[in-house]
Amino acid sequence: MIYLDYAATTPLDPEVRAAMEGVLEEYGNPSSIHQLGRRARSLLEEGRERLARALGAKPREVVLTAGGSEADALALYGVALARGRGHLVSTAVEHSAVLQALKNLERLGFEVTLLQPDRHGLIYPEQVAEALRPATILVSVMAVNNELGTLYPVREIAEVCHARGVLLHTDAVQAMGTVPCQVETLGADLISLAAHKFYGPKGVGALYVRKGVELFPIIPGKQEQGYRGGTENLPAVYGQGLAAEKAAARLAEESRRLLALRERLEAGLLAVPGVLLNGHPTLRSPKHVNVTVRGADGEGLLLNLDLLGVAVSSGSACSSGSLEPSHVLLAIGRSKEEARASVRFSLGRYTTEAEVDQAVQAFAEAVERSRVYT
Repeated sequence: MIYLDYAATTPLDPEVRAAMEGVLEEYGNPSSIHQLGRRARSLLEEGRERLARALGAKPREVVLTAGGSEADALALYGVALARGRGHLVSTAVEHSAVLQALKNLERLGFEVTLLQPDRHGLIYPEQVAEALRPATILVSVMAVNNELGTLYPVREIAEVCHARGVLLHTDAVQAMGTVPCQVETLGADLISLAAHKFYGPKGVGALYVRKGVELFPIIPGKQEQGYRGGTENLPAVYGQGLAAEKAAARLAEESRRLLALRERLEAGLLAVPGVLLNGHPTLRSPKHVNVTVRGADGEGLLLNLDLLGVAVSSGSACSSGSLEPSHVLLAIGRSKEEARASVRFSLGRYTTEAEVDQAVQAFAEAVERSRVYT
């Protein structure tokens, strides 16, 4: 099987796995004061510190969570509930974790504005500036679109927000290990991460919280400075830190390699008649290629690719069980039929040129099999 669904999740790095297996033997509670607890606490903080260094943050600015969706929820609910009322700005192409949180906040009486992207899925700082109001308390704009790979001008948006005294959150789940993701590069006040997107374990993530930002905890407790209660998943936290450290160290080299593979894949896919690119042609993650196949049955296309030994997806893994077309593709102007006949390829650390070439051949055959002729 050729795995080209790295945007959904990544394989666990063997070195990370081995390190986690060693930490599994440490059964003490990190909050206990005896020797076993102190040993567990030391390893927990080592994992936090490694992640913080990869982000260019202070360890106390890193709040450990159970994943990216929880980090998104803590950022949005945390800021909103700490303020009690106000206006939030986001985009129509955010991950479902952000969009659903915003819907819930609307039910609680908060006002929400969703910005519409251009045909490439891009949002501009000027749009954010026009949407801000005196009552605006938070803007949430992702760093890399999880379906299209389109890159957002987070740093410029941060400057717009801070000039008006507004906080900025960015969902950077697709960014770590693929594009620059340091705190000073992004400029955001809150940054969401998920370890399984950068070759770490599933079920662990983090929220960077800039010093001075007030959050209302959505899981009460004494852990994580009171921001997130519950005994931490020590092996996963340790693995996340190591995975982040490795991803940051090899970022420049890996980005160049992935970009060359992406261009090779993209050229092959677009050579098939009736195939259109989704996402920005240049301002895009080096690992994402999303295409629409005109005249194809979307479900048949995915099934045929799977039968031909290529693992891809139709969009966000969190929405793969839904029969509804991608909200992201609808937002950039694709029809429901086009959105259903779209495929996301995403490359990763173990992708080779040979696999890319084989995937292109399989794609051409899958398109021929799944096209609906009248």
